[in-house]
Amino acid sequence: MQHLHKIALNVLTGNLQVQATETLLILTDIHQQEIAKIFYEAGLTITKNTLFVMMPLLEKSGQEPHSAVTDLMASADVTLCVTSHSLTHTTARKNACEKGGRVATMPGVTLAMLEQGALHANAEEIEALVEHYVQLLNETATVRIVKDGHELTFSIENRHGIPSTGIVRKSGDYGNIPSGESYVAPIETSANGEILIDGSIANIGILQEPLLLKIRNGRLEDAVGPDGPKLLSLLGEENGRTIAEFGIGANKSAILCGNVLEDEKVYGTIHIAFGSNAPFGGTNKADVHIDCVVKSPIVYLDGKELIM
Repeated sequence: MQHLHKIALNVLTGNLQVQATETLLILTDIHQQEIAKIFYEAGLTITKNTLFVMMPLLEKSGQEPHSAVTDLMASADVTLCVTSHSLTHTTARKNACEKGGRVATMPGVTLAMLEQGALHANAEEIEALVEHYVQLLNETATVRIVKDGHELTFSIENRHGIPSTGIVRKSGDYGNIPSGESYVAPIETSANGEILIDGSIANIGILQEPLLLKIRNGRLEDAVGPDGPKLLSLLGEENGRTIAEFGIGANKSAILCGNVLEDEKVYGTIHIAFGSNAPFGGTNKADVHIDCVVKSPIVYLDGKELIM
């Protein structure tokens, strides 16, 4: 366990730069509490103001936590969410950052992910590649994704790219740990076409067979494949089916493992998400956010192929 304590301490001091004078909130649930305790014990060696809170288990990523949890997040200097489902794209996270807090999320993280893979990538390389992709996104109006004969197009005009490097050191910063992606909220009604998902999907895992998503005017109309009914059920019938995110993986150490926390960071992949994007520059509000990872697509930004 000593090596895990050292890894947790590196995350808290390196990625989050937790200070002795700060309040650190370790937020977890019944399924992730054992891993969260590693971070809690490491946190106590940095600041005596380390809190360990076990929240009610959420049903899916993007779901808002209990209001008491939202209040705790808003009052902490640093919040580390070691939870089963992601709180990254929630109003609770947004509120905490607006109060000046720093929030890092590690949804579904496993012991294996602590010991190898994305968490051990070269930080400087990730920061440089993430920034490169963000600049390209900021200069782009139209995105076209081609995969095995299927095409999806959408607009990101006047939407700002967001860097996620895994470094959460400044007031108001947030992001996944481990990380390495650049992402943006597409214009919600602009997406049309089809996209073949052949990597993994949040809350589902690695796909045994590809899933063909059919999208019209920004809304997911059908998901053809064995996991289609489950994806549609996760998203619900309302705003959960609206396109929310386009992301580009930028972590060359990340491994496709079935956990979207790491899968969406894999270099050479992109991901499309549906549901909530109001917390990061979009207009859609939904109590869900589900990422879908595509391996080795061809991506065109304003007609120019993106080299990945």
